[in-house]
Amino acid sequence: MKNLFLLAVLCLLSAALYAQSPVSPPRFTLQGRAVDTSAAPLPASTVMLLSAKDSSLVNFTRTGENGSFSFKNLKAANYVLKISFVGLIPYNQVIKPTGEAVIDLGALKLKPITRELMEVVVRTAKAPLTIKGDTIEYNASSFKVPPGSTVEDLLRKLPGVQVDQDGNIRAQGQDVKKMTVDGKNFFGNDPKQATKNLQAEAISKVQVYNDKTEQAKLTGVDDGKKEKTINLELKEEFKKGGFGKITAAAGPASNNVSTRAEVKGSYNKFNAKHQFSLVGLGNNTNQQGLSRDDYQDFRGSNAYNSNQNADFGFSGGNYFYFSDSGDEGLGIPVSGRQGVGFSNNAAGGANYNFDTKEKKWSGSYYYNQTRLELDAHRLSNNTLPQSEYTRDETSNQVNFNGNHRLSLRYEKQIDSLNTLVFINNSRYGSGNAHLFRIQDLARSNGATTHNESSNNSDQRQFATSNSLIYRLKMHKKGRSFAASATYEVNTNNSTLYLDSKNTYSGPINAADKSPDIHQDQRNDIVRTEYKASLQYVEPFAKRFFWETFYNFSLRYDEVDRDVFNRGDNNYIHNDSLSLYYKNNYIYNRLGSSVRYSFKGLNVSAGLAVQRFTLNGRFAPDQTSATFTPISRVFTTLIPNVNLNYDLKNNRYLYGGYNVSVQIPTSLQLQPVRNNSNPLFINQGNPDLLPQLGHNVNVGFNYFNPGSFINMYIGINGTKYVNQIVNSQNTDPQTLITVIKPENLPGGQNFGSYIGFGFPLKKTKATLDLNAGTNLGNNPARINNVLNDTRSQNYNGGARLSLTPVEWLTFYGNANLSVTNTQFSIGSNLNQAFINNNFSGELTLKLPHDLYINTNLNYRISRNAQLNFDQRIPIWNASMYHILGKAKRAEIRLTAVDMLNRNVAVTLNRGVNYTQSETIQTLARYFTLGFTYNMRGVQAKMRRDGFF
Repeated sequence: MKNLFLLAVLCLLSAALYAQSPVSPPRFTLQGRAVDTSAAPLPASTVMLLSAKDSSLVNFTRTGENGSFSFKNLKAANYVLKISFVGLIPYNQVIKPTGEAVIDLGALKLKPITRELMEVVVRTAKAPLTIKGDTIEYNASSFKVPPGSTVEDLLRKLPGVQVDQDGNIRAQGQDVKKMTVDGKNFFGNDPKQATKNLQAEAISKVQVYNDKTEQAKLTGVDDGKKEKTINLELKEEFKKGGFGKITAAAGPASNNVSTRAEVKGSYNKFNAKHQFSLVGLGNNTNQQGLSRDDYQDFRGSNAYNSNQNADFGFSGGNYFYFSDSGDEGLGIPVSGRQGVGFSNNAAGGANYNFDTKEKKWSGSYYYNQTRLELDAHRLSNNTLPQSEYTRDETSNQVNFNGNHRLSLRYEKQIDSLNTLVFINNSRYGSGNAHLFRIQDLARSNGATTHNESSNNSDQRQFATSNSLIYRLKMHKKGRSFAASATYEVNTNNSTLYLDSKNTYSGPINAADKSPDIHQDQRNDIVRTEYKASLQYVEPFAKRFFWETFYNFSLRYDEVDRDVFNRGDNNYIHNDSLSLYYKNNYIYNRLGSSVRYSFKGLNVSAGLAVQRFTLNGRFAPDQTSATFTPISRVFTTLIPNVNLNYDLKNNRYLYGGYNVSVQIPTSLQLQPVRNNSNPLFINQGNPDLLPQLGHNVNVGFNYFNPGSFINMYIGINGTKYVNQIVNSQNTDPQTLITVIKPENLPGGQNFGSYIGFGFPLKKTKATLDLNAGTNLGNNPARINNVLNDTRSQNYNGGARLSLTPVEWLTFYGNANLSVTNTQFSIGSNLNQAFINNNFSGELTLKLPHDLYINTNLNYRISRNAQLNFDQRIPIWNASMYHILGKAKRAEIRLTAVDMLNRNVAVTLNRGVNYTQSETIQTLARYFTLGFTYNMRGVQAKMRRDGFF
């Protein structure tokens, strides 16, 4: 393994040294000053040095206060100097080395743009990048990527932009929250849908800028918050016809599957008013290709991510929330990590946008289905105040889930003052799951319990949210009114068939032995919610705004849970596990805040009072003669302070304080047991109080568009009051654990982070460093003994991006993490975890359009107390050749996990246990694939339509 890393480092260093080796004649310095026609200096002008050979970007900077600039240590070669300034004609000059150590160009005059010179501007305006304030515009054609590359590959080449292995994007030191195509949303708000499905050759420009939040746009109230946004501008020829990409690959048998295969494709057709896109995929190679929301659907979650744009107040913050899982405990646990186990996947969707000045509407439909098989082995050491025991578990799980997602958004500009917005998000899913589990529990006294259980479930889920938002901008500047109404419904119908059998040995009493379980459990859940919000903003002074808001919510929950003990010839209703309840939740919040806004400083302070009322009743069955009522009223004062300060020159300071309120769910409040896992039983607590969280955060971001140095630093902390925690009580004889929520004081968390990035050599090498710490204290009771879990996590990382020459790119990452955990119930439980990850990706362009791409990921997990030391290298490689004069086709040979080491091994820790988990996962396989890039596909256009 060490030899592999050494070889990669040597190759990298030799390439870098080759690319940067000095030549004769010696290097030189180029300097000058940018001025206008009156000889006045032009500070902050964008200055670029291009290669005269192919116009590629060599270096760039911005002029100082006196208009001066300097490029040092330049190779003796021909260059093109380009200077640009808003409102002036770009300046161009060919630079040829003279043999002198310093070439001083003196004052370089930029002329103003006139009508007669507009044609000259158009011819000369093309530059690799343009810097305008906090906006950077990249000319995509100046950053070379192989034919057939995606937008993600293009972004990796751009100075100041990072893309990690999971496709997450950072630009100018900040996470990219939104990506648009020609200013329009592409498949909702998930940037990865655009970066992974659009072709790089279709892009003319990439614009990176700070945009207002969607909440600020809808309400008309500038909250000072910014979202880092990337807009992809298409080339004109790609707006005239369709373009897309289709890939098919297959390989020999692996892991007892006859053939490994995958197919995926995309098609896009855009013009000034319309955008139409199709995407699809199918494979048995664990490539799910899903967005974050789609993956939540895949996991079977019925929790619906409601649209918070319609909830006004304190910048749209939702200061109370539920934590319902939506499945009432019937869901079979699925690993949250993609690529684990063995899966067959299929997905497809369509997206359409229509955009004019008066109205905008967009819609998308997405379907995905996955069959996932997990074979897992888990070994845990558990400690109780009185004793210790171990649990050895093996399980086989097969899940199938199919999910439909529909999103619609319509915005109508009624006139210059009135705007109407309608938003719909809907989901429908169905699935089934089978879980067979064997658990062996061994006590310190030699007694053992052998449990075999089988769970089979079917479920159907539907959720929809519909919001109507009206916004009125009044004639007085800053005065506005907004109103919204939302209707949401959530349904879940599921059935679980449970069979469980225990076998005992050793010194255990007969009275402590649990009977076998044969049950049918049926759930019918309907949740309906009506919401309304009002907001009024009044400017009462030159720089002050008074904001008042009101929120109302009425929610109805009805759950019918029937549990039947299955006998030989009959079904017996189990009243102790069955439950029928109807709950009504009424939520009111009234608040007000004062905002000060001037020259980039945006400060607000406010107070709200919220009242939450729960009225309900429950019984074992809806036909029961008596019901137990639940009546709770929670009233809370919610303070809020928020600061956003644009310090100019791309420096931002932000911070705030708020109180979050977590209301106990109806399931947590009802003292009914759930035995989906017979050894771990959940039970509600009717005495629960709301959990309050006092949250504080402060941060600073800095980005220098001239040097591309970026820095970010921040701290955050939360202090809990009446924290809702899951305490547990384990019977020392049967080892059956009952988990029950309760309120405990003392919980708190603190975190800090810092990052610094800078170019080692502009356009050639960039280094990014980061570090962070997280400190936490979380209490819980273990067999009525209070345990405080204190954790300290320290992490750091580095990323190196090298593009020394056009034919070589390298990206390397190193992430180190140490976690120390201490338990107050026993120092012998204290643990130290080490998790390190090293990865690198290398791409080489060889003659005759031949490319080699290889990446290595090396994961290290260690725990000295448990003698756990896991080191897993995953090495992938591919070789591909571009075919044809038009370079539209590609043939690729791919090898995945060439060392045949892929296995999902993790080490987890809980309040009183440490667990190792091993899941069999798709390992080494090979495929041969063919890709065809469609572009310039002409389609007949009607004057009044899209096609």
